[in-house]
Amino acid sequence: MDTSPAPLLLLALGFCCPGIYGQKLEVKVRSPEDIGQLRVGQRLELECHTDRGHGASWIRQDSSGTLHFIVFINSLSKPTFEGGQRTSTRFEASKDSTIYRLAVKSFTPRDQGSYFCVMNLNQMLHFSPGQPAFLPATTTVAPSTPAPTSQGSTTEEPNLTSAEGRMRGDPNFFCHIFIWVPLAGACLLLLLALVVTIVLCQQTRRRRCRCKRPANGKPPTKPRTPN
Repeated sequence: MDTSPAPLLLLALGFCCPGIYGQKLEVKVRSPEDIGQLRVGQRLELECHTDRGHGASWIRQDSSGTLHFIVFINSLSKPTFEGGQRTSTRFEASKDSTIYRLAVKSFTPRDQGSYFCVMNLNQMLHFSPGQPAFLPATTTVAPSTPAPTSQGSTTEEPNLTSAEGRMRGDPNFFCHIFIWVPLAGACLLLLLALVVTIVLCQQTRRRRCRCKRPANGKPPTKPRTPN
């Protein structure tokens, strides 16, 4: 009786085992004709061509590198999906001789990634080359609005100053003003206080220098004149 090797597969891949890329596994795209033009809701059909019919698994690797088990198809063409389910609302799986097929019923953004076909032969995992399946990147162009024109007298609006442009372009401009303006004012006051202190110190020193004291510490006395 064939059983699903999904737990063994995920356990081996969970230890970052890169596996052995088998040269006898090849993934081909049946539908759509141009895999680079996938659309949401479109049906995606993949085929894994092998030379043996012992069973194969399909896995998907998303853009972050996480591996997702999809289905295991045994030698009797019976699929086993994630959680041991026999059917899936998102996928279809079948086997024709040595060809294993996987179909995504309605492609969605969560189905994007690289699809691999994996076989367990002689206790070794053989990987097919990954088949990328991604939705095309969409680029949106902002509509351009023409400037209003009038046939009569036209008045030109004054050019916006750089400060107004910053206020509109940078939402944190007001925050910078509230932070730096008080800080600049405090620095200016500190500088003024320092200048005043230096001036007062110089004036006090000059006053002290003008009053010279004698060497013996007594003030000089005037000589008496005889009567």
